[in-house]
Amino acid sequence: MTEGDARIRLYEPSDDRLVKFSIGKASMECLAVANQSAFFHPFTLSAWVALSCIMIQYLDWWPRPEYGFLGYLPPLPAFGCWGAVILYLMDWFNRSHFEDASLDLLRRPDVADIANYYRRSPSSGFFILEYSGKFVGLIAIDASKDSQSQDTLMVKEKLTSSLKSKHTMPQGTSSVATIRHFYIEEPYRKAGIQKDLLAHAIQHAFKADNAVKEIKVTTTSLILYAQKCIRDAGFALEKPVGKLGIYGWKFDLLVLRRAQWEKQDTVS
Repeated sequence: MTEGDARIRLYEPSDDRLVKFSIGKASMECLAVANQSAFFHPFTLSAWVALSCIMIQYLDWWPRPEYGFLGYLPPLPAFGCWGAVILYLMDWFNRSHFEDASLDLLRRPDVADIANYYRRSPSSGFFILEYSGKFVGLIAIDASKDSQSQDTLMVKEKLTSSLKSKHTMPQGTSSVATIRHFYIEEPYRKAGIQKDLLAHAIQHAFKADNAVKEIKVTTTSLILYAQKCIRDAGFALEKPVGKLGIYGWKFDLLVLRRAQWEKQDTVS
């Protein structure tokens, strides 16, 4: 990739639909990975085999070698039936958790009014990554006074009235910035382009205002490319923040302090 092919720019109002779709897509990607991981979990595989064997025994569908190749096919419908049932149950148990988390994300003030929300602090920014004019990914870093708030706007009337005036949102910079959104389209992840986007956001937050002392972000092993990129950038575990899904996948809060970043920046 040449330098002229890729560029990082600020969010524009014309990006609104694509950005909101990508935020929702990034959140629901966790569900797809969780379902796949849950199906291949040792306990799930054991239950699948056990239930299939019980069905085969009850219906006498064991292989019959005397019929040649076709004699080995009778057990397959049992495995197929229980496989479909288990896949459905995995999605049914997981979906409500991840859909609630996705809706919570999309109802937050920063998504409702991206342009005004991210201009309240010089260290805040909503950045779009493009490659040859095509959308590749995004990152949003919030250094406003509300940077650690998890509040949502649930009532439509409240949403409308609170967003008509940007003066309802406090101005200024917090000592703690938060990476609220981080997403890269799947075909570009292997190239490691997410590292450049993350580095840009970190540099922007720390250099725009010295008031920012640390940057925090929540990660999960369900989205490995993002977690690895964030850890490689120097973020360290601060504390676990919760679990989600049928097998309780962990979500961790990671932090990068200014002193550590400056040390890394000097070395590089």
